[in-house]
Formats: sequence, C-alpha cells, structure tokens
Amino acid sequence: MHDSHFDLAEILEKATQEERLGREEIVFLLRLRERSQIDAVFEAARQLRFRHFGDRVFLYGFIYISTFCRNQCNFCYYRTANVLPGRYRRVASEIIEAAQILAESGVHLIDLTLGEDPRYFQDQGFESFIRLVKAVRQTTGLPIMVSPGVVPADVLSDLAQAGVSWYACYQETHNRELFKRLRPGQSYTARLKNKELAGKLGLLTEEGLLCGVGESARDIADSIESMRLLEVSQMRAMTFVPQNGTPMQSWKRPEPLQEILTIAVLRLAFPGRLIPATLDVAGLKGLQSRLQAGANVVTSLVPPGFGLAGVAQNSLDIMDARRTPAGISPELEKLGIQSASTEDYIIWLEDRRRQIRCGLSREKAAC
Repeated sequence: MHDSHFDLAEILEKATQEERLGREEIVFLLRLRERSQIDAVFEAARQLRFRHFGDRVFLYGFIYISTFCRNQCNFCYYRTANVLPGRYRRVASEIIEAAQILAESGVHLIDLTLGEDPRYFQDQGFESFIRLVKAVRQTTGLPIMVSPGVVPADVLSDLAQAGVSWYACYQETHNRELFKRLRPGQSYTARLKNKELAGKLGLLTEEGLLCGVGESARDIADSIESMRLLEVSQMRAMTFVPQNGTPMQSWKRPEPLQEILTIAVLRLAFPGRLIPATLDVAGLKGLQSRLQAGANVVTSLVPPGFGLAGVAQNSLDIMDARRTPAGISPELEKLGIQSASTEDYIIWLEDRRRQIRCGLSREKAAC
C-alpha cells in the first residue's frame, strides 16, 4: 500500500487506543520527515508512556567488565582484529565495588556487559562469571542484567538460577543479509534461539537495533514483529557511531533522527515495555530528545573513576561524573520526569513475568 493511503491522525488514534499497528502503518511512521508530523508521533508516544509509567523513569548502572572479544563485528571497536583499543578485564573486587557505588547512587539495575571473551568461551569456562553475578546480586540487592553474548545453554540456565533478571543479546537487525555484513562468521539463528531459550528459563530479554547501518524502514518494521514474537521485554535503538580501526570506520555518521523516531514507534508498538534512552551515543545532550520520544529507561550510567569504557563512545561524560543519577537529575527535572523507586521497578518486573507466564498478548490484560 502506498504511503499516501495512510492518515497519520488515524494511525496515532489507533496507537493510543493500544490497537496493534500493521506492518505498513509502522513503515509509514518510520518514513515520516515533516517535523510537525514527527512531533505528533512523539506526543502520542509520551502519552502512552505516561499512561503506563507516569512521570517516572528507571535508571540502569553499566559496568563493562571485559573488552576482549572473539568476534569480528564490522561495526564494533572491540572486534578481535582491532589493535587500537586498550583492552582490560576487570577483577571481581573492582566490579563488585563499582556495582556497590552504582547501587548507592540510586540505579535500579546493574548491567554486566562484556564481549564474547575467549577466557570464558575457550579457557576456564563461565564458573567465575556465575560467581561474579551471584556476588554482585548479593552485594547490591538489585536486579541484574547480563550481556555476555551467545553463551551455551547450560550457562543461560546457571545464570537464571543465579538470580539474573535480564539477558541482553542484540541482533542489531533482523535482515539476515545485513546481519551477515555486520556480524561476519556469526549465526543469526543461534543468536535468536538463545533469546528464545532465555525466555523459557524465566529470564526477561532485551533486543537491540543499530540505526544507520543500511537498514530500511521495512527492516525495522520486521524487527518490531520479531520482537513481538519473541516477547521481548526491553528494546533498544542506538545510532551507529563509526569506530576507528574497523571496516566501517569511514561510514557516514547517521542522522540521529532515525534512532529517535524508532524509539517513538517502538513505544507505539509496545506501550508498556521498557525502552532505553542510551547515554552512550550523545551523552547528556542527547538525553532529552530520547525521553521526549517516549523512552522510559536511562541506561549506560557509570561510576566515575573506574576507567570503564563505553561501547559507542568510550569516554563521553564519564570521567566528569555526569553519567550518574545525580548528574542526569537536572535533565529529568527539565522534562517534569523523576527517577522511579526500586520498588516500582521490582513491581514492573514481577508484573511482566506474570504477563509472559500467562501468555498474554496485551500489556493491560490480567490473569
């Protein structure tokens, strides 16, 4: 169907009634370029966010525990062939200390992120990682998200038993040919199946999309449908930042609008789910636009002074302590938004798990 056959007001009315949008309607929204129309999409997204979450957002603490990786992702600074990064593996005591500082600062979740570190995949196995997860959970008392890549099934099971709440594993795109170009030598299906298995084990899953790497509006619409089928509980969109020493280092830096509009469309498609506003692309200066587009999680908050690199921007707003709950508080206040309580977050997690267990197709249904 041609875009001219769609009426924006009708689509937004349908979305605010929480009726499922069709694929072509989503494509239409993603192709909008007139500012007044885009602003209308943002307004609808904020309306849905407020309905489900009020004026509160969740805050995620981020600890990159290893920058070693066995993969050759063409977009990633930490691909194994890149000689430029100063790589590190943080020891357990440092990680636990950083997690404790983050917990005391007011975050609601600790995100333990790493590349597919050969030390775990080839050498000693994941026993030390499981112990670390348990220690962070015990020390902070907060929910834990892990982003360790495509780990073996028994490791996923061990992580679930260790009290992990979230498994994050990003396809970046659900266009298989584009996936091949972004992640050479990796299995699209294995990555997807791991998220399915995580869900069966009781873990909530996060999916991620990379914006500006050659995807089309239809590709993003297909990703939204894939996330629906996977029962993804959190979905991230992030603008690609070209990285030195990678095959995509000369890639033209994408316009930020695609990420912001994708965030808004994700909110229309998934009114009651979690959608992050990352600080890892544009720092604090990019936070307002992402929240105005309907995001309800501020992620990539980091403890200053630990030398923890970001993923897209390895130092942005980190060392001057601006990527902390206190540092972002003035930005939230400008928008009439405040941090939720830890209890609010725990309640959301429990409600979401119940929805998945009940096999519900609508956020607002109950069992």
